[in-house]
Amino acid sequence: MSQVQKLPKEAHFRVTHTEAEWRALLTPEQYAIMREHGTERAGSCALNYEKRPGVFSCAGCGQPLFESKTKFESGTGWPSFNTPVEGSVETTVDRSWGMSRTEVHCARCGSHLGHVFPDGPPPTGLRYCINGVATNFTPA
Repeated sequence: MSQVQKLPKEAHFRVTHTEAEWRALLTPEQYAIMREHGTERAGSCALNYEKRPGVFSCAGCGQPLFESKTKFESGTGWPSFNTPVEGSVETTVDRSWGMSRTEVHCARCGSHLGHVFPDGPPPTGLRYCINGVATNFTPA
Protein backbone atom coordinates (compact mmCIF):
# COMPACT_ATOMS: atom_id res chain seq x y z
CA MET A 1 0.00 0.00 0.00
CA SER A 2 1.40 3.37 -1.03
CA GLN A 3 1.93 5.95 1.66
CA VAL A 4 2.47 8.87 -0.69
CA GLN A 5 0.45 11.84 0.49
CA LYS A 6 -2.43 12.05 -1.95
CA LEU A 7 -2.65 15.19 -4.02
CA PRO A 8 -5.94 17.06 -4.04
CA LYS A 9 -8.29 15.54 -6.61
CA GLU A 10 -6.77 17.27 -9.65
CA ALA A 11 -8.89 20.31 -8.80
CA HIS A 12 -6.03 22.78 -8.70
CA PHE A 13 -4.13 21.47 -11.73
CA ARG A 14 -4.54 23.38 -14.99
CA VAL A 15 -4.14 20.19 -17.04
CA THR A 16 -6.38 17.27 -16.08
CA HIS A 17 -7.35 14.02 -17.76
CA THR A 18 -9.37 10.94 -16.88
CA GLU A 19 -7.37 7.81 -16.11
CA ALA A 20 -8.33 6.44 -19.56
CA GLU A 21 -7.04 9.62 -21.20
CA TRP A 22 -3.76 9.43 -19.22
CA ARG A 23 -3.32 5.81 -20.31
CA ALA A 24 -3.84 6.81 -23.95
CA LEU A 25 -1.49 9.81 -23.67
CA LEU A 26 1.41 8.08 -21.87
CA THR A 27 3.38 4.92 -22.56
CA PRO A 28 2.80 2.09 -20.05
CA GLU A 29 6.14 2.92 -18.36
CA GLN A 30 5.32 6.63 -18.19
CA TYR A 31 1.87 5.85 -16.76
CA ALA A 32 3.35 3.59 -14.06
CA ILE A 33 5.84 6.28 -13.05
CA MET A 34 3.90 9.49 -13.53
CA ARG A 35 0.42 8.43 -12.41
CA GLU A 36 1.20 5.51 -10.04
CA HIS A 37 4.34 6.97 -8.38
CA GLY A 38 6.71 4.38 -9.83
CA THR A 39 10.46 4.64 -10.47
CA GLU A 40 12.42 3.73 -13.57
CA ARG A 41 15.42 1.44 -13.30
CA ALA A 42 18.60 3.43 -12.56
CA GLY A 43 20.64 4.17 -15.68
CA SER A 44 17.88 3.03 -18.02
CA CYS A 45 16.93 6.37 -19.58
CA ALA A 46 19.00 8.07 -22.27
CA LEU A 47 18.12 11.49 -20.84
CA ASN A 48 20.36 10.70 -17.88
CA TYR A 49 23.27 11.17 -20.31
CA GLU A 50 21.90 14.23 -22.15
CA LYS A 51 24.48 17.05 -22.12
CA ARG A 52 23.21 19.51 -24.76
CA PRO A 53 21.76 22.92 -23.89
CA GLY A 54 17.97 22.80 -23.73
CA VAL A 55 14.91 22.27 -21.57
CA PHE A 56 13.47 19.18 -19.86
CA SER A 57 9.64 19.34 -19.88
CA CYS A 58 6.86 17.25 -18.34
CA ALA A 59 5.98 14.30 -20.60
CA GLY A 60 2.37 14.60 -19.44
CA CYS A 61 1.63 18.23 -20.23
CA GLY A 62 4.70 19.91 -21.74
CA GLN A 63 5.38 22.22 -18.77
CA PRO A 64 9.08 23.29 -18.79
CA LEU A 65 10.59 21.81 -15.61
CA PHE A 66 14.39 22.11 -15.70
CA GLU A 67 16.94 23.91 -17.85
CA SER A 68 19.97 21.85 -18.84
CA LYS A 69 22.31 24.37 -17.17
CA THR A 70 20.94 23.15 -13.80
CA LYS A 71 21.60 19.46 -14.60
CA PHE A 72 24.56 17.72 -12.96
CA GLU A 73 26.02 14.23 -12.73
CA SER A 74 24.95 12.80 -9.37
CA GLY A 75 26.11 9.24 -9.98
CA THR A 76 22.67 7.95 -9.00
CA GLY A 77 21.54 6.76 -12.45
CA TRP A 78 18.76 9.33 -12.78
CA PRO A 79 18.83 12.83 -14.30
CA SER A 80 19.62 15.23 -11.46
CA PHE A 81 19.08 18.99 -11.28
CA ASN A 82 19.69 21.59 -8.58
CA THR A 83 17.02 24.13 -9.55
CA PRO A 84 13.61 23.76 -11.23
CA VAL A 85 12.07 26.37 -13.50
CA GLU A 86 10.28 28.76 -11.14
CA GLY A 87 6.74 27.59 -10.34
CA SER A 88 7.06 24.37 -12.38
CA VAL A 89 7.07 21.78 -9.59
CA GLU A 90 5.33 21.15 -6.28
CA THR A 91 6.22 18.72 -3.49
CA THR A 92 4.43 16.34 -1.14
CA VAL A 93 5.54 13.97 1.62
CA ASP A 94 6.25 10.38 0.52
CA ARG A 95 6.41 7.84 3.36
CA SER A 96 6.55 4.74 1.15
CA TRP A 97 9.34 2.15 1.38
CA GLY A 98 9.75 2.71 5.14
CA MET A 99 11.29 6.17 4.83
CA SER A 100 10.24 9.79 4.54
CA ARG A 101 11.13 11.56 1.29
CA THR A 102 9.96 14.63 -0.56
CA GLU A 103 8.11 13.74 -3.76
CA VAL A 104 8.32 16.12 -6.73
CA HIS A 105 5.38 16.46 -9.09
CA CYS A 106 4.47 18.72 -12.00
CA ALA A 107 2.66 21.86 -10.85
CA ARG A 108 0.56 21.93 -14.04
CA CYS A 109 -0.74 18.33 -14.24
CA GLY A 110 0.25 16.71 -10.92
CA SER A 111 2.30 13.91 -12.50
CA HIS A 112 4.94 12.26 -10.32
CA LEU A 113 8.44 13.20 -11.49
CA GLY A 114 10.77 11.90 -8.76
CA HIS A 115 12.13 13.13 -5.41
CA VAL A 116 14.24 15.98 -4.07
CA PHE A 117 17.06 15.46 -1.58
CA PRO A 118 19.22 17.94 0.42
CA ASP A 119 22.55 16.64 -0.91
CA GLY A 120 22.99 18.58 -4.14
CA PRO A 121 25.58 21.11 -5.24
CA PRO A 122 25.50 24.89 -4.75
CA PRO A 123 23.78 27.21 -5.11
CA THR A 124 20.69 25.40 -3.75
CA GLY A 125 22.21 22.31 -2.11
CA LEU A 126 19.27 20.34 -3.55
CA ARG A 127 19.24 17.29 -5.82
CA TYR A 128 16.07 16.90 -7.84
CA CYS A 129 16.33 13.22 -8.79
CA ILE A 130 13.95 12.90 -11.75
CA ASN A 131 12.70 9.89 -13.69
CA GLY A 132 13.92 10.49 -17.24
CA VAL A 133 10.81 9.00 -18.88
CA ALA A 134 8.70 11.58 -17.04
CA THR A 135 10.38 14.28 -19.13
CA ASN A 136 10.92 15.23 -22.76
CA PHE A 137 14.07 17.08 -23.81
CA THR A 138 14.05 19.95 -26.31
CA PRO A 139 17.49 21.12 -27.45
CA ALA A 140 18.10 24.88 -27.48
